Amino acid sequence: MNYPKKVSIGDITVRDGFQHEEHFIPTEAKIWLAEQLIFAGFKKIELTNFGNPKGMPQFKDADDLMKGIHKSKKVKDILHNVEITAVTIREKAIERAIEAKKEGWGPDRILLMVSTSEAHHIKNSGLTLKEYWKMSEEYIKKANDVGIKVNGTVSTIWGCPIKGPTDPKKALEFTKRWLDIGASDVEHADHDGSASPDRVYDYFSMILDSIPDTEKHLAHFHTTRGWGIANVLAALQAGMTNFESTMGGIGGQPANFVDGVPVAGTGSYYYKDPSLVGLVSTEDIIVMMDEMGIDTGVDVDKVLKIGQMVERIVGRRLRSETIKSGRIPKELSGRK
Repeated sequence: MNYPKKVSIGDITVRDGFQHEEHFIPTEAKIWLAEQLIFAGFKKIELTNFGNPKGMPQFKDADDLMKGIHKSKKVKDILHNVEITAVTIREKAIERAIEAKKEGWGPDRILLMVSTSEAHHIKNSGLTLKEYWKMSEEYIKKANDVGIKVNGTVSTIWGCPIKGPTDPKKALEFTKRWLDIGASDVEHADHDGSASPDRVYDYFSMILDSIPDTEKHLAHFHTTRGWGIANVLAALQAGMTNFESTMGGIGGQPANFVDGVPVAGTGSYYYKDPSLVGLVSTEDIIVMMDEMGIDTGVDVDKVLKIGQMVERIVGRRLRSETIKSGRIPKELSGRK
């Protein structure tokens, strides 16, 4: 099979991974992890969400976190090589990001999101799709004017956890619309783990036939049903070169219970068991790519060490297999 020779893995643990945790992850731990990911060679890191922290307490330190990584003496000489992203679903969050950028500690890129399912989109953003597209067109320009790139995410491509099956062709329409109104790239997201590998291959083949510039697209898979890494392989076969993942395969929608206090989060869990959700594991993807001869640009051994520490940060065994089994030896050890 013809796979890409080089890919880019964006690690989004600090935002998407930690947002599902039911205890607050200390800001210092988040900064430490971001620094370590940068040292390992990651060029794209999603750091926080500028949305209202009242319902999402994991992001109450968004300003301190963004300022902290920009003030870090450890990475100050290499931070300019890294693209830092913040999620900004609605207007106030985008305005926060713009002001932060003007003050010198804002994100390089922000993320807006639509769902092909109107029901899911309204639940996630509070706006109809028509209202959201209008808002996005206005605010993408405002963000671009201060030097912030904008990612346009498309969700519920392969199915909606509220309404069921969806039409992937609608996601192609939404992808074109994001790019037409000024988004720099599009995240194609399977947020509830409903995509199967065959449909992933068919979808990305359709996307790349229509918009062949691979730098305009990235794949985001959850592994709720255990198919995440199989979907990565299917996307690779279709020609995709940009992926997102989290250390230990953690993540999911913002928790509804943080530090012993019930909070709004994003509403009732979509899953029968919220402990089994999460994205594809950064460690496992990196090791798999390395074994396949695909260049990820990151230090594989350092990634595995970071994964072990992330387990200590969250306080439990996570879903990476390779942090326990390790990478496959490249030469004989000589041991009997």
